[in-house]
Amino acid sequence: MITALLIIHGLLAVALLGGVTHQAVSAWSPARKAAGSFVNRFRSVTAASYTNAIVVLYIVTMVVGAVIYPEFRISIRGVLEELDSPAAMGAFELKEHFAVVGLALLPAYWYFWRLPLADEHARTRKILTALLAFIIWWNFLVGHVVNNLRGFGA
Repeated sequence: MITALLIIHGLLAVALLGGVTHQAVSAWSPARKAAGSFVNRFRSVTAASYTNAIVVLYIVTMVVGAVIYPEFRISIRGVLEELDSPAAMGAFELKEHFAVVGLALLPAYWYFWRLPLADEHARTRKILTALLAFIIWWNFLVGHVVNNLRGFGA
């Protein structure tokens, strides 16, 4: 059951990563001409259309992660400590803290991205999206690497 939840957690994280990356690129570097190349098509998405999906995916991904977290604490963390991997453990501790900071950012993020978009809040939207994108990328990469150090449930 835990392995299935880990797979679901990973799939949700990939969807969240894709959405926030599209939104961040579109907010920071909007397409200035007709979409033709892959890069221009990637940048030309409507950034505001991702907001609700990102909020929901963030919360659901965090809840599933919280459900599988005790298994990590019991079985994997001990092995990482025995392997003397303080960098991996420290990165995972930051992952936990960043996840909570991201959760705290969600109300402001949602507020500034709701339609109609106010032009005077464009910079705030960019900064909030960049912060959330950093947190999501960090958490995805650290979670993936730490999971691969031992293997979940092995």
